[in-house]
Amino acid sequence: MALDQSFVGRSYPPTEPYEVGREKIREFAEAVGDANPAYTDAEAAKALGHPDVIAPPTFVFAITFKAAGQVVADPQLGLDYSRVVHGDQKFAYNRPVRAGDRLTVTSTIEKIRSMAGNEVLDIRGDVRDQDGEHVVTAWTKLVARAAEEA
Repeated sequence: MALDQSFVGRSYPPTEPYEVGREKIREFAEAVGDANPAYTDAEAAKALGHPDVIAPPTFVFAITFKAAGQVVADPQLGLDYSRVVHGDQKFAYNRPVRAGDRLTVTSTIEKIRSMAGNEVLDIRGDVRDQDGEHVVTAWTKLVARAAEEA
């Protein structure tokens, strides 16, 4: 079943704040194998002009993908998540994510299209800090694979 095009432009309420911790940043940097000292050493980050350690660029994926769950779970949209694969991801930063940030994400459906029987859903996640400053935008592309013929 095709997704409802009238959902394009629909935004969902901001998420509850996610507090970015130094330990979470360190764990993420280790998990992705990035040894940049700005991710683990506050003094190294300060030497680069940051007030505290900063997060690797893909760190926000975890919170923006979780926020996109509001879209995925919307029963009116009609997305069959059992058929969904992650198609693409990109980020545009205004500034790095820093330890101590309290981030919220507002998800918006930017595009819905059908391709070869698949439904492609583009979701934009606008990330703001505790002061309302725009930190980063993340774009997530989800592909709902076509049902297999019987």
